[in-house]
Amino acid sequence: PEAKMGVFKNGKVVIVLNGRFAGRKAVVVKASDDGNDTKKFGHALVAGIDRYPRKVVRAMGKAKLEKRCKIKPFVKVLNFNHMMPTRYSVDIDLKKVVDENSIAQATINDTRKTVKKMFEEKYKTQSAKTDKKSTGVSYFFNKLRF
Repeated sequence: PEAKMGVFKNGKVVIVLNGRFAGRKAVVVKASDDGNDTKKFGHALVAGIDRYPRKVVRAMGKAKLEKRCKIKPFVKVLNFNHMMPTRYSVDIDLKKVVDENSIAQATINDTRKTVKKMFEEKYKTQSAKTDKKSTGVSYFFNKLRF
């Protein structure tokens, strides 16, 4: 019907607008512009952060640091209308972990655990560089203030 824009590319950071995770940031894992048999609308498989890591300072001990770096992820299929693209993208490779089969009721917990590991790993190893991807990563791990 209308012209396709293709804004939701893989690795793009989006903000979820509706539902339980409204106001949370997520990364597009796989976008499907024209929909498929079951979902006849443009949608994307996203992995996002439900509970963000807390602020850390140098004075904190190891255990406290560990505790504050924890992330609670979510994995979900979203309609394009219910998310807003940002100008940031990240290079977290979730393709192997998250797919249509892995968000089935039986396997979703394992998927979440793996995503959690990957997110926490990325969060701990992010650099202070100013290249495009790393600014996207630091933006992704910060809570949206509004």
